[in-house]
Amino acid sequence: MIDFLVRDIFKPHPELLVFLVVALGFLVGKIHYKTIALGAVTGCLVMGLLFGAQLKVPVNGTVKDLFFIMFLFALGYKVGPQFFRGLKKDGLPQVLNAVVVCVTGLLVAWGFAAMLGYGPGLTAGLMSGSLTQSAAIGVAQGAIGTLPGLSGGDARTEENLVAVGYAVTYPLGTILCAMLLANVLPRLYRRDLATESAALAKEMDAPSDNPDLGAGYYEVVLRAYTVERPDLVGRTVEDFENQQKENGRRVYITQARRGGAILPQSQSTVLAEGDVVAVSALRGDLVAYDARTHIGAEADDVELLGYQTEHLHVVASEKAQLGKTVADLRREPFMVGVYVDKLYRSGAEFPYRLSTRLERGDTLVLTGPKRLVDPAGRQIGKPVPTSFATDMVWVGLGIFLGGCIGIPALTAGGVPISLSTSGGGLIMGLVFGYLRGKYPTFGNVPPGAQWLMDTLGLCMFVAIVGINAGPSFTSGLSTAGWGLLVFGAVATVVPLIVGFLFGHYVQRIRFPILMGVLAGGQTTTAAIGALNENAKSQIPTLGYTIPYAVGNVLLTIWGAVVVLLHH
Repeated sequence: MIDFLVRDIFKPHPELLVFLVVALGFLVGKIHYKTIALGAVTGCLVMGLLFGAQLKVPVNGTVKDLFFIMFLFALGYKVGPQFFRGLKKDGLPQVLNAVVVCVTGLLVAWGFAAMLGYGPGLTAGLMSGSLTQSAAIGVAQGAIGTLPGLSGGDARTEENLVAVGYAVTYPLGTILCAMLLANVLPRLYRRDLATESAALAKEMDAPSDNPDLGAGYYEVVLRAYTVERPDLVGRTVEDFENQQKENGRRVYITQARRGGAILPQSQSTVLAEGDVVAVSALRGDLVAYDARTHIGAEADDVELLGYQTEHLHVVASEKAQLGKTVADLRREPFMVGVYVDKLYRSGAEFPYRLSTRLERGDTLVLTGPKRLVDPAGRQIGKPVPTSFATDMVWVGLGIFLGGCIGIPALTAGGVPISLSTSGGGLIMGLVFGYLRGKYPTFGNVPPGAQWLMDTLGLCMFVAIVGINAGPSFTSGLSTAGWGLLVFGAVATVVPLIVGFLFGHYVQRIRFPILMGVLAGGQTTTAAIGALNENAKSQIPTLGYTIPYAVGNVLLTIWGAVVVLLHH
């Protein structure tokens, strides 16, 4: 059976082997315990190693490079806004802590590898796996290929050993990071993540995940009333609303039903006796107005009150609104009946609070009746309708320019040093992602396309790495021995401990936020999931985003640095 697969399917068509490995890798990656999962990337690498060891079918390296540069551009595009935002004053403490974690991780991994006598391949594998940074695999392999004194066969052996070292150390590194931050450190310091996160959320005016909703109290209400008052009959909707404004109240008629049919929405609609009108207002204004007395009896009209709402993305740019808090914005007359559903800052969803101030380039997702949402959006900035089309001019040009700036090389000690095409792709992704986050009216790459380039691009890359490294996996593992696993675990824990001591005793970062900072600095997604679960809150995420961006950039670059240090 194996001979048939190799001879008639996989050797003539190795692309089919890649897709089979990816499919099985994603399946294996779903294996999890609580919030800790093996992950698709590790699953694809493990399945690639297994199939590669058994079938010995090589896959063209150009295909691997194509997926890797696409992944790195997408990675830079995704974290670019947070990376550059972290360079501002309010983000510098988190950036500094992430740098401490990353530099400590590099030095510890390199020191252990030198002590154990590892070559550049296992050294890079130990570093990338223990610090849970998959992108370092490809950068390290590219750097190994430039080392002088290595024949083609020796270089390929060392490149394959990068995957071996990563596959052995990554799963344990992920588990240890999540356990240390979510369980061990809080218990050692007798800190309750849930209690402290709740207290911190209260200080930050974040009583719930959605600050537009209180505990049983809705500030903006929608009610239906039957028109019965003679002084209201014959007046237009616009006349009614203007009278409310003159009296300092924010009461709006959003829809009307007449004779069983819902009328087209228009400000010039003349109200008639017996009409049922949907009224949107601030609760306090509606109570003060006493709608039952001035309009008529309250009605329960599901269809009238259940009208379709609009979700509109708006980029904040109007000077009159910039600097206002979310609470201030919600009190504006144009925001009555309009909710702030989400807020994106620097290209990422931002867990905003009532005290969060609006910055230029923030993207608000407004929801409510179209008649109210559209003008509200224009008061805040530039509406950007949702689009699922990817701007391939932006993507293709970014990857091309990144690759070009990565080609030139300097020579140090006889070793050519360059960003490489993949490293250049990462840098240009950071720049293009930042520009998109700052000016979100062009260069659209929707979440689905980002996932395809980011997750699938990396998984395709590591699947090919595994397939090509498979034949040497057993011999490489026997060369490394158990020391690789043990010292990889130490290389995971030490940077986190150093970062914690620095953040806790020197920087005085609040405990829940600090745990998120450490998870981000070591780019361990499983750790932030475990933290949020134990904290019963998203508060730790406030410390995760900026360090995650910085960690992704530095640890990816470390793939080349650790190889050069070894040389």
